[in-house]
Amino acid sequence: MQSRTIRTTAEQLLGLAGIAIDGDRPWDMRVHDERLFARVLAEGSLGLGESYMDGWWDAEQLDAFIARVLGAELDTKVQPWKEVLGVVWARVVNLQRRGRAFQIGRHHYDIGNDFFSRMLDKRMIYSCGYWNDASTLDQAQEAKLDLVCRKLGLRPGMRVLDIGCGWGGTAAFAAERYGVSVVGITVSQEQAKVARETCRGLPVEIRLQDYRDLDATFDRVLSIGMFEHVGRKNYDTFMRVVRSHLADEGLFLLHTIGGIRSVTRTDPWTERYIFPNAMLPSARQITAAIEGRFVLEDWHSFGPDYDTTLMHWHRNVETHWSELADRYDERFHRMWTYFLLSSAGGFRARKNQLWQLVLSPHGVAGGYRAPR
Repeated sequence: MQSRTIRTTAEQLLGLAGIAIDGDRPWDMRVHDERLFARVLAEGSLGLGESYMDGWWDAEQLDAFIARVLGAELDTKVQPWKEVLGVVWARVVNLQRRGRAFQIGRHHYDIGNDFFSRMLDKRMIYSCGYWNDASTLDQAQEAKLDLVCRKLGLRPGMRVLDIGCGWGGTAAFAAERYGVSVVGITVSQEQAKVARETCRGLPVEIRLQDYRDLDATFDRVLSIGMFEHVGRKNYDTFMRVVRSHLADEGLFLLHTIGGIRSVTRTDPWTERYIFPNAMLPSARQITAAIEGRFVLEDWHSFGPDYDTTLMHWHRNVETHWSELADRYDERFHRMWTYFLLSSAGGFRARKNQLWQLVLSPHGVAGGYRAPR
């Protein structure tokens, strides 16, 4: 296919989303290298993301560009054979098996605490904030943490398990505000190092541990932003592990990004550059894993709040980039710009969701009244 024909094909596809090539609207694509079109048609989402990292194109409002692309479902109209092979491979292989559990920690969460400390809020909470009555990122994250604690009905003296504890902000908040003791587990050495310092002097134990190696029983279990790394072949195992370590009268809160379709793998660009072995669960996949194991007490959806959270993270990175540029190169900068803004676009298009589920082993006597 000649280059002019390829460009025409790209113009027609983007036109379905109301996007012009080299137009003057904020969501229009500004092309700097004509090789872009052949690359994207051959490689799909991987080529689109990599060519952005390479500086081949820009959009004044990348988040708006992606929201339009996904809203018009252009991602389903360009599916290279390599992506099809990737789907088949993910169906056959358990990409999130125990032997690969620490890979995500090394690849993503260990890239640099200096970077994450500038991108995130003061507690370094790397998950969706709750913006009902918040106007700042710090307020939104504190509101989310308090919402989680209230949903779990935390009381002094309870023993809590935090699966995927990050940099320790959630564990510290629960211990300080609600008087509980916490065991937090993570697969990231850098997170564990900061979390232990954050929780110094509090009744909090931080472990570098896979969830499949847990011991002991807990009054409450929470998992915020970790289930996206579990993988569909392990959903049943994850729920079985949580149930086996949760007291019979306990509660489990699951906070996860969700997809509107059941899939077997994540987007190829995200898989390669951001979250290897990750995938977004669907509602059907989650309910299949909890069936016969838990009573569903509450399902709270507030995905648009993640759009707002991601835009704040992006602004933080831009504000502090001069402090980071001597360690991280411009391609890394563009990679994170693409990740944060394309993710915001995905939530804005409502293709991605954010869910909090509250589960109990046998049902809360008299019924569960969900805080909001």
